[in-house]
Amino acid sequence: MSKPSVPQGTRDFSPAVVSKRQYILNTLKTIFELYGFQPLETPAMENLVTLTGKYGEEGDRLIFKILNNGINAQNDDAKAKMTAEWEKMLQKPHSSPIITERALRYDLTIPFARYVVMHQNDIAFPFRRYQMQPVWRGDRPANGRYREFWQCDADVVGSTSLINEAELLCIYQGAFHKLQIPVSVKINSRKLLAALADLCGMPEKLIDITVALDKLDKIGWIGVAKELQERGISEEGIWQIEKVINVTGDNNGKLAAYADIMQHSAIGMEGINEVSKTLAYYSTLADGSWQGSIDVDISLARGLNYYTGVIVEVVCTSDKVTMGSIGGGGRYDDLTGLFGLKGLSGVGVSFGIDRIYDVMTQMEVWPEQLASGAKIMILNFGGENETYALKVMQQLRNAGLAAEIYPDAAKFDKQMKYANKRAMAYVILPGDEEREKGLISLKNFSTGEQKMISVEDAVKLITQ
Repeated sequence: MSKPSVPQGTRDFSPAVVSKRQYILNTLKTIFELYGFQPLETPAMENLVTLTGKYGEEGDRLIFKILNNGINAQNDDAKAKMTAEWEKMLQKPHSSPIITERALRYDLTIPFARYVVMHQNDIAFPFRRYQMQPVWRGDRPANGRYREFWQCDADVVGSTSLINEAELLCIYQGAFHKLQIPVSVKINSRKLLAALADLCGMPEKLIDITVALDKLDKIGWIGVAKELQERGISEEGIWQIEKVINVTGDNNGKLAAYADIMQHSAIGMEGINEVSKTLAYYSTLADGSWQGSIDVDISLARGLNYYTGVIVEVVCTSDKVTMGSIGGGGRYDDLTGLFGLKGLSGVGVSFGIDRIYDVMTQMEVWPEQLASGAKIMILNFGGENETYALKVMQQLRNAGLAAEIYPDAAKFDKQMKYANKRAMAYVILPGDEEREKGLISLKNFSTGEQKMISVEDAVKLITQ
């Protein structure tokens, strides 16, 4: 019999890990709701036609398709057709209703757009929603890269105001400040990238250019230049791209340099103005105590095809961490148009929950109370002391303290070993003397200090 296992790229989560993940999710939930966002959930699977063609060629290859139930060929013609369709699916992204009509969701944005179109008559626009659910991608598992992982999105649809972009930057600021993760939030515009394609004299190659540029952090400029050449970009065009991405300075200096280079490009100047105005709104709204940064970066491409305006990406700047982006998003002017609802602009950002967890673990920035698990364990000495212990436990729970009793009157050493393995903060010993005096003996498990006190005083001590 083979050993039990989980599919590659997926994981089990222990109680201690789940507590930490919930801390991240609850932190983000609090911040989202502070900014007026409403919760939303969509199904784990979508119709395949909903997802395909929305993420670019590389994205389509990573969609997890679900085989139709009860596939069988009734005759030779049906079998031949099914075989032909299957061969197409093996060669390239291909949708065949004979074999598959559904797929696991690839992200949360496309399902959100589908939801908005389906429920447009019930929604008050602008619609501000947040969504925290798992997504699936047929990617090659690696450090910080999984096949099943959680995303956490916040989007606004029904408004073109750049105040929305600025508020989403503030959400990033507030979230990573609360989670104690130092980050750089990179900001760019797809319009600047379109202008870059114009500078190359090859506007039709915009997607090729963005797909290559999106790999700059992974393969460096030499690798990007090689890929651009392979994608048919001329030497002159590659030189123009290199000249632009080599611009240095602060945000205002970079935008001024881009404006000088792109002064004859209407779409380029529009992108510069949008980024500049977003940063101006952000400076009005931002918390000055934050130690992170917002950095203009024209090499930021984000390969998803649906972005049309400002785009952002978050990277951790700690020396203790080696990790790719832990968040990103941008403006999509007509995403719902893919489903028949034209002219509804939106903007959103995403948090990579699994990568954020890995970063916080590497940096060791978890709150102390999460590491301790349950607060208190009450030893069970049996008989009348057991009844007394149960009453004590209820008093503690009524005071809002997490407490549990060892269910059996086992040996003292066995109960203490259990408390140690569970990383309890305190142990309560309700023996004969304690019961007779109406007190408890409270032992601090980390310091070893023990004192006999009332339950009320114990509550004060533990919660101080």
